Amino acid sequence: MSTLTREFLTVDGCRLEYRWVGPAGEHAPTIVFLHEGLGSITQWKDFPAALCERTGCRGLLYNRRGYGGSDPLEFLPCEFMHHEALHVLPRVLDALKVERPALFGHSDGGSIALIYAGSGQPPPAALILEAAHVFVEDVTVRRIAELKASYRSVDLRARFERHHGVNVDRLFDCWTQTWLSPEFRDWNIEQYLAGIACPVLVLQGRDDEYGTLRQVNAIAAGVTHADTVVIDRCGHAPHIERPDEVLDATGEFLARRVCT
Repeated sequence: MSTLTREFLTVDGCRLEYRWVGPAGEHAPTIVFLHEGLGSITQWKDFPAALCERTGCRGLLYNRRGYGGSDPLEFLPCEFMHHEALHVLPRVLDALKVERPALFGHSDGGSIALIYAGSGQPPPAALILEAAHVFVEDVTVRRIAELKASYRSVDLRARFERHHGVNVDRLFDCWTQTWLSPEFRDWNIEQYLAGIACPVLVLQGRDDEYGTLRQVNAIAAGVTHADTVVIDRCGHAPHIERPDEVLDATGEFLARRVCT
């Protein structure tokens, strides 16, 4: 029977919200779900539980600082994904006694997973990367600028508030300001790809409105053992838009590359 609990841990004085899904017990393999740039635990919906049921893994979800029920942001520097990958994620895993997890990262979460795996940290069992970025594209900047312009003119703020509560305005302003800043245009993490030795699955919707297939091609060029899946008629969130295809691809990948 799957479990769903809401708990908190403290990392460097910051309280972070986390939840477990899937089978209880420390001996089951663990998938750690790393949410997107404006995502959260609850925005994953039922996908983590479904993947854990498919694979027999337990799942760990946590809200980064400023997201959901975690402590609010002060600011979001251009190196925020590096800080998460190199300082926060290792402490979360250590505090919760998670060893060699598979990291399932969506968008910014996928970039965080890449930095973690390529930086000499204890190697994860696998990476599942969904719509990850390794550099900044014009299409991404344009889409985020459109999002920022529409934040208060449509129901966008109300939708995000359901997931982030009192954090919503500060989070939205910090994240969009960072991604749209001139300093962030040079952000690039391709140098981490050569250091990734674990199995890697790269997933992207062909119609992703936040990035092109140049991202997939760059990851595949840097991680030559990576498997890639491009999903037709799908945008930036394949696990929501095409959940069955993502469950099939991820379940098969883990069974073939990790659980054998």
